[in-house]
Amino acid sequence: MTPELTALALAGLLQAVQFGLYALRANLDVGPGYTMSARDRAPSRELSQLAGRLQRALNNHFEGLILFTLAVVVVTLSDQSTTFTATCAYIYLIARVAYVPAYAFGWRPGRSLIWFAGFAATLLMIISTLI
Repeated sequence: MTPELTALALAGLLQAVQFGLYALRANLDVGPGYTMSARDRAPSRELSQLAGRLQRALNNHFEGLILFTLAVVVVTLSDQSTTFTATCAYIYLIARVAYVPAYAFGWRPGRSLIWFAGFAATLLMIISTLI
């Protein structure tokens, strides 16, 4: 397996961990009665600020994972895996791991800088296949 595919697999596991963190916090906030229901009504208790941030970080990773997956597919299918693309893939992964606490604890401007590092690494992977 290429390093880029390994990073993608680890990013998928990170997504599962993020979902677990959010789900745990949400269950503590609104209770399992609501989270296991059909959710036809608004919860009687609001999500905490932390749960809201964990949810937004999770959603942001879903969005970033789409572009990163595209980058990995392009690199892999074009057989252009290099040390550069592998490094970019791991920069993306490290940035996504760091993004979770950065978002959860409101690190400014760190959160945005961490996000940009992952985004830039992903773009550079794609660009490197075209040159």
